[in-house]
Amino acid sequence: MITKKDLEHMAWLSRLELSGEDTEKYTPKLNSVLDYFGELDKVDTEGVEPTYHVLQLSNVFRDDEPSQPTKPLSQEEALSNAPRKQDGFFKAPRMM
Repeated sequence: MITKKDLEHMAWLSRLELSGEDTEKYTPKLNSVLDYFGELDKVDTEGVEPTYHVLQLSNVFRDDEPSQPTKPLSQEEALSNAPRKQDGFFKAPRMM
């Protein structure tokens, strides 16, 4: 059972501002939700397999192979379109 004090504390933890009217309004609503969870706890679930997802989904991965074998780029080819390069490396702006 959630009291008004509990609701105010949860609102404070969540950084929500609730007026006195909101506290009066939401306390019984949250208690009815908790009552419903109590009803669900009474359901016999013996032999029922846990359901993690409603649909039986699985990821289908392909092998990570190139579509056609290619030779690696040479250093000159890799740097050919670089806007800035220095001593055979890409030159990037200084970060600090």
